[in-house]
This record gives sequence, structure tokens and C-alpha cells, in this order.
Amino acid sequence: MIVPQIAKAVYSAIWDKAESLQAKVFGIGGIEDHVHLAISLPPTVALADFIAGVKGASAYHINHVPGGEHRIQWQRGYGALSFSRDHLDRVVQYINSQRLHHAEKRLWPSLEDTGEDRPGKQTMLREARAEYDPFA
Repeated sequence: MIVPQIAKAVYSAIWDKAESLQAKVFGIGGIEDHVHLAISLPPTVALADFIAGVKGASAYHINHVPGGEHRIQWQRGYGALSFSRDHLDRVVQYINSQRLHHAEKRLWPSLEDTGEDRPGKQTMLREARAEYDPFA
């Protein structure tokens, strides 16, 4: 769980690892149970390797802080979408405002759907589709 006390450290570790893999980071944001990134990944880095790297580096960073009381463990898997450069500003704005979007239930369904079945998921997605158009 990415509690507010460690969110900045988690995001910083992700950003640093992404840059070490030659990825360009445009935005990062999330809530307690997930993180969104807007990146440009070089063709020499496989997406699966990138994800494994940022998950591993951020978990290691948080879980090995001397005297640290928080630990994180990433879920298996990930979701990835591509988008055009024309939509970059909107995507980054959405990612950087994750807490607000979740609080107001104005979600971009294709970015929030984990594929997991959970109570209320379909209702949440239907409501989100009706209330939020990220390209409007």
C-alpha cells in the first residue's frame, strides 16, 4: 500500500529507475493501490523489463529504509496503453491529478481498469464513462 508518507519516495525511486533505463518520464501519480506513469520508452528496452525494473527498484528502496515502518509489495502484472503526442498534455494532467480524480470519481476507465473482478467495478466504470471524457 502506497500510503501518503511514502508516496514521494516511491515516485522518486520509480523516476530514478526509469531514467536509468533511458526512459523519458513525463508524469507520475497514483493513489494507495496503483501508480500511473506517462513515459517514452526507448526501443532497446522491453516494456516487461522496464516494469520489472521500476517495481523492483521502488520496492527495494522503500523496504530497505533503515528503521522504516512502511513496506510495499507490487501486484503481479501491469497495464499499458499507448497514446499520441497530441494527447500527452491531457494524459499527464490526468496522471498528476490522480487523487482528485479518484476523490471526485471522474476516472478515465481505460486507465483505471485492472481487469480484476471486484464489487461495484462495472458500476464504477459505467459511471466514469458517463461523467468523464479525458479528450473533451
